[in-house]
Amino acid sequence: MADPKDPEDELAGTEAPFVSHLIELRDRLLRALIAIGVVFGALMLWPGPGPLYDLLAAPLVAHLPQGATLIATNVISPFLVPLKITLLAAFLIALPVVLYQVWAFVAPGLYSHEKRMVLPLVVSSTVLFFVGVAFSYFFVFGQVFRFIQSFAPQSITAAPDIEAYLSFVLTMFIAFGLAFEVPVAVVVLARLGVVTIEQLKAWRGYFVVAAFIVSAIVTPPDVVSQLALAIPMCLLYEAGILAAKLFIKHTRAPDAEADRPA
Repeated sequence: MADPKDPEDELAGTEAPFVSHLIELRDRLLRALIAIGVVFGALMLWPGPGPLYDLLAAPLVAHLPQGATLIATNVISPFLVPLKITLLAAFLIALPVVLYQVWAFVAPGLYSHEKRMVLPLVVSSTVLFFVGVAFSYFFVFGQVFRFIQSFAPQSITAAPDIEAYLSFVLTMFIAFGLAFEVPVAVVVLARLGVVTIEQLKAWRGYFVVAAFIVSAIVTPPDVVSQLALAIPMCLLYEAGILAAKLFIKHTRAPDAEADRPA
């Protein structure tokens, strides 16, 4: 722990008892849950669970044969599945508030150069996750369902189960959301000194192979979705290397900056 008498210590005199930290953590969690609950209640009123599920299912329904619909094989699925979708949507909409509560809890214990490091990472990781989810919904889903239906025999009428479709959507959202976090992971590893920029450049070839292996595992067995996941991962890896150079330069601790050779 830093000496509280040190005039150079930004955190001197800011220590709080352990119980105070627990109370603040409880309050932050309650505020995050209240934000999710408020958004959930608003979504229940408008547009409602049914229209939200219809919106989520739109990319699949658009590529089903004429007259075909999704089915429910479980008695309570028509009630539970739209409810889960509403809760998921509420969490995503309230995510900025949730992340702000996390930031407000940890920020008082950070030095100024550490704040310059954490806040951009929180914001960028949130934005990149949403971009990955949007990319899978607006581009990948349509291509995948078109590809799958093109191979379906005429004697088969597609009628996907709504629970199976929800599971598929969540898997794809998580896969693409996490895949778009590659630049953040690269920046964090480089900033913490786990790897160097030179090592990241040298490992390009290995990352490309790993990206295609991961995409083959987590996506459906079609070329379109595999390429749609692997190619952005490779491009984002390069973007992460460039971002790491700038990030390390602008978040260096004051003493590290002073010790740098001229």
